[in-house]
Amino acid sequence: MSTHDQHSSFIKTPQQLIVVILLSFVVPIVSIVLLVKLVLSQPSADPGALAPEAVAARIQPVARIEFGAAAAPAGARKGDDIVKTTCAACHQAGVANAPKIGDRASWAPHIKEGLNGMLATAIKGKGAMPPRGGDASLTDAELTRAIIFMANQSGGQLKEPAAAQKKSK
Repeated sequence: MSTHDQHSSFIKTPQQLIVVILLSFVVPIVSIVLLVKLVLSQPSADPGALAPEAVAARIQPVARIEFGAAAAPAGARKGDDIVKTTCAACHQAGVANAPKIGDRASWAPHIKEGLNGMLATAIKGKGAMPPRGGDASLTDAELTRAIIFMANQSGGQLKEPAAAQKKSK
């Protein structure tokens, strides 16, 4: 075991002594200066904080719920509007193997099925796609318009059926 000298110091060199002496003066002085600044500082507010616009921005609601917002009545919505609000969630990015809008190769087998085949699939749902694309309020005519819009964007040459055209006008 080593013996410990109780009368020895952790300061062994003159450089260590100088550093300890400087720190013993600098640390308390800096602490006092910072405390004085804290005590003498005046709290200040933003001059524009009480402006009506700033107050309104701070107290505005986080969210809004609108029931029956100015939506088109059932059956009257256009195909491109339905695609934007419902179908694009999956068909824009190809989620869960949904054919991407504009991808001719992925839409070709579906277009060969014909409009009636695609409509039947959309009504029942297929794979990860729920019935009516997840929007139970869509009528058959609206689904038809949405399918025609997506298929025509992807190389199809589908026309809206005469019965659906009469109802939409």
